Amino acid sequence: MIPKEKLHLNIAFIGHVDSGKTTTIGHLLCKNGKIDQRTIENATKEAKECGKQSLVHLFILYALKGGRERDIERDRSIVDHWQMETEKYRLTLIDPPGHRDFTKNLITRTSQADAAVLLVSAVPGEFEEGYAKDGQTREHSMLAFTMGIKQLIVCINKMDDKRVNWSQQRFDELKKELSQSLRKMGYNTEKAVSFIPLSAWTGDNLVEKSPNMSWYTGPTLSEGFDNLIPPKRPTDKPLRFPIQDVFKIPGIGTVVVGTVQTGVVRPGMVLTFAPGGVSAEVKSIEMHHETITEAGPGDYVGLCLKGISPKELKRGYVGGDAKNDPPSEVSSFTAQVIIINHPGQIKIGYSPVCYFHTAHVTCKFAELISKIDKATGKGLEELKFLKLGDACIVKLIPLKPVCVESFSYFPSLGRFVIRDMGSNVAVGVIKSVEVKAPERLPIKLEDK
Repeated sequence: MIPKEKLHLNIAFIGHVDSGKTTTIGHLLCKNGKIDQRTIENATKEAKECGKQSLVHLFILYALKGGRERDIERDRSIVDHWQMETEKYRLTLIDPPGHRDFTKNLITRTSQADAAVLLVSAVPGEFEEGYAKDGQTREHSMLAFTMGIKQLIVCINKMDDKRVNWSQQRFDELKKELSQSLRKMGYNTEKAVSFIPLSAWTGDNLVEKSPNMSWYTGPTLSEGFDNLIPPKRPTDKPLRFPIQDVFKIPGIGTVVVGTVQTGVVRPGMVLTFAPGGVSAEVKSIEMHHETITEAGPGDYVGLCLKGISPKELKRGYVGGDAKNDPPSEVSSFTAQVIIINHPGQIKIGYSPVCYFHTAHVTCKFAELISKIDKATGKGLEELKFLKLGDACIVKLIPLKPVCVESFSYFPSLGRFVIRDMGSNVAVGVIKSVEVKAPERLPIKLEDK
């Protein structure tokens, strides 16, 4: 078995569609020595034959997946994970789709990340399109912050474009605009956000300093990764492992993939999954095709399970140690929510889709408990309805089985986004849950 070496970080690449996320990852991997020269040459030749030279790094990533028989545009909905190393860290680069149709995939993947790279086009018109109210630049930034990402590397991409021409003035202009927006969302732009001008296409400022932007004295993107502060890893808490994908692999069996959020998982452990209550033994653990002896918080791994069918597990299920506070299905939960985008009134009975960790479930507003004073955080008068800008305590009932936790004890499983009609309606954190217990009344757990 191969032991883990450098500290591991998960980095999500976010941003408006066509901002250059996949090109950035592809070129980074090339410069990091993760892609052999023959693959690069073949992909370059194929891209040229298709008349899509600008997508060569997209072709390279698809070549690594074993072929290019799929359509380029359709495959932009696919989420991929890639490994690279910097001087300090071993990174998993997460490439979720930027298109609005796949926002639920973005939320799922971003919830697994420790930090994010926000790609923004410097090209006039392209920046404004992504930054507009209906663009994904603001939406992705807000979703990342809501799902717990506090460290952000903002890459002002396409600096090589003739309409930009490596302009410091354009970089400074966009940096100022984005800083103001990110600060309003809650990001600490002085300590936790960095801005890097680059060209994913030419490779300027990805790994080496760009001779075309001598006016920029900050870090390259690779150096920016090493400047990230690793989050505190809650290894002392009970195991929580939200499932991202389930596979049946011939000759191996049932494999579940996801990121360990808390605790440690080892071969031989018996895991209980919620909702459903099914159990299985961990036969082996793999990280980036290497067998490892244990996985802890932040590790994106595949668990090979014994004694269970893939049909018994789904994305959104949460695994935990059967002998140490295993996760449970909830019958309801109380949460603090902030209404960020709704044209009318939200009343009891409203049933939007809530996105938690890797799960998304329709939940009904069962009780409007109280409005929150934003200055003091204390509860105010009871409510008859909610409107845009309200911060409030509500009781929600999932209409399908789901496992969530209180935010104070399991933060990554206790935050959520409410979406309706293709828009983000509200963000929230779970204050307490009521566990669904068969043959007895629900037990209310106040932050466990």
